[in-house]
Amino acid sequence: MTKYVFVTGGVVSSLGKGIAAASLAAILESRGLRVTMLKLDPYINVDPGTMSPFQHGEVFVTEDGAETDLDLGHYERFISTRMRKVNNFTTGQIYESVLRKERRGDYLGKTVQVIPHITNEIQDFIVRGAKAAWDGAADVAIVEIGGTVGDIESLPFLEAVRQMSLRLGRNNSAFVHLTLVPFIGSAGELKTKPTQHSVQKLREIGIYPNALLCRADRRIPDEERAKISLFSNVPLDAVISVWDAETSIYEIPGMLHEQGLDSIICDALALAPPPADLTMWERLIEAIRNPQHHVRIGMVGKYVDLTESYKSLSEALTHAGIHTRSRVEIEYLDSEVIEREGTACLEGLDAILVPGGFGKRGTEGKMRAIRYARETGTPFLGICLGMQLAVVEFARNVAGLGGANSTEFDPAAAHPVVALISEWQDREGKIERRDTNSDLGGTMRKGAQRCPVMPGTRAAEIYGEEVNERHRHRYEVNNVYVTRLEEAGMVISARTPTEQLPEIMELPDHPWFMGVQFHPEFTSTPRDGHPLFISYIKAALEHQKRRSEQA
Repeated sequence: MTKYVFVTGGVVSSLGKGIAAASLAAILESRGLRVTMLKLDPYINVDPGTMSPFQHGEVFVTEDGAETDLDLGHYERFISTRMRKVNNFTTGQIYESVLRKERRGDYLGKTVQVIPHITNEIQDFIVRGAKAAWDGAADVAIVEIGGTVGDIESLPFLEAVRQMSLRLGRNNSAFVHLTLVPFIGSAGELKTKPTQHSVQKLREIGIYPNALLCRADRRIPDEERAKISLFSNVPLDAVISVWDAETSIYEIPGMLHEQGLDSIICDALALAPPPADLTMWERLIEAIRNPQHHVRIGMVGKYVDLTESYKSLSEALTHAGIHTRSRVEIEYLDSEVIEREGTACLEGLDAILVPGGFGKRGTEGKMRAIRYARETGTPFLGICLGMQLAVVEFARNVAGLGGANSTEFDPAAAHPVVALISEWQDREGKIERRDTNSDLGGTMRKGAQRCPVMPGTRAAEIYGEEVNERHRHRYEVNNVYVTRLEEAGMVISARTPTEQLPEIMELPDHPWFMGVQFHPEFTSTPRDGHPLFISYIKAALEHQKRRSEQA
């Protein structure tokens, strides 16, 4: 029988609830337990796919093609279990499901209410998500509830898990509450009152936390921990101090383990697994703290004021740094600034990266950066839109296709080298049809797809005979122009097996220039890194060495 740990948050958002939950999962996994994770989001959107990155941050894509909360990316980076569509659901999905049942007459004419119908549906979704991993035999499912205690929209979720813990019975569920202990500079002290009120609100709902994770910018002294324990009715050893990590978020599992969080949870769940083995995490931290090299990567995008928009990507570069013993410094460069002021800000960089994105704004600046990388021999990686713009730039300035563009930005382009493909065969073989009037969430190619790789190419050196990566895009490189691009020197080193759509492009006469239609950052983990990003960082190191020798 699967046991459940429900993780809630209080006082303010953005305290790192997802990282804390994932870190607990990592410790439990290191103790030999089979762990899965779920994220419950209280917003009414069906999924975050059409939400602005400025509001919600990155959209993480699972292998089965679900657009989910970015915390699922943390889950996959911290534990070995792969997330699926059922591991993340929203208020919108819950109400959508309940309303479909009501229309079908499943409730036999009863009045449909928040309790019991919405809360029962939430519980059903939780159980379904927990069963999706390990063939339904996960030992522990960690369920993170979005928002903060006291939010109106979170109340049905909190009530649902309260009911669920009662139904599960003794030793089958536990609660962990993450809260803020702010340091007031003018008073020169940490304040425990917000935590006291947050726990009080939680207890009013009927939830009594087994452990408190107290976030602060510093270690919380025992005196303050004792005060929190007294007023929250939580044992002192279960009041856990979670301070700002010195080096990396990958320090958090060790931080929580040292204070006994995993033992507290195992005791609450009546589990007696072997001791934790955090050797792998210790090796990662050692590599991060003691790099042998330092590289500067210029990430040219339009969401650079909110770096959470590129969370998986920045983490993938960090992972590659770990496995090349390099400190990767990312400089977030606004493509609109490059569009207005030129490419001077790119000088001295060891590599350039153009990430995915949507919309016309800033695309000409991105192409100026791509041209700079191509002409100066600077290693370049284009991801999704970054690859498409690399194709457009090459078509305009190398292949002689003046006026080349994507129909996303110019529907009347003289040479639509990137276009919306009207038909697409999905992962189950079903033909999907799409056009500019389709729902935004329904026009994309999403999820993992296997593609053969051309032998003798750089892609083959990196991936071998086959690539299997996750996608999230609408537009494709137009096959009508591929022959013309190849004649000009571009190599299409991977294509989809059915439609023969370009998946990877590279320039063989360049030290390292690649574009990929998919999102490799979604499959990178700190344990293994990712071969594409490792190759990219190695190329950045070589470029740095060449420039040093020429100086």
